[in-house]
Amino acid sequence: MVMIAYLYMLKVMAALGCGLIAGIFFAFSTFVMKALAQQPPAQGIAAMQSINLTVINPWFMAAFLGTGVVCLILIVSSVFRWQQPGAAYLLVSALFYLIGCFGVTIGFNVPLNDALAVANPNSPEGANLWANYLTNWMFWNHVRTLAAFIAAALFTLAIGTPSQL
Repeated sequence: MVMIAYLYMLKVMAALGCGLIAGIFFAFSTFVMKALAQQPPAQGIAAMQSINLTVINPWFMAAFLGTGVVCLILIVSSVFRWQQPGAAYLLVSALFYLIGCFGVTIGFNVPLNDALAVANPNSPEGANLWANYLTNWMFWNHVRTLAAFIAAALFTLAIGTPSQL
């Protein structure tokens, strides 16, 4: 019974964490990056460089990485309890977050951020980089927004699935 309560709380934490991260990325997709794109390149670059530094803080990292850890735990649980109802929801939900959100961030958004970090905002090269950055970063941000949202929705379904999980 204790294990069922523990896993129930993990499902709730995963749903909330994925939803929170989806909301953060949604904000960037719908207005933050659009506002930065309206600025002269030097100002947009400088603002995004500042954002990329300040996002590394305990609150965001706890939500982003903590949700990933919870997803890993739920993957292990779903594999070991595969015959239980709801196990597939847990596995698919966690994979959406870990691959589509966390993986995309590490594989695509962070390298773009790293390239922008060393760009000279006042140079022609910086302006060219910024134009490409906006297009590429936004595409991958849309992917991770959608992945985190789908994960949150599936975890929510898993919460309501009667199971021994």
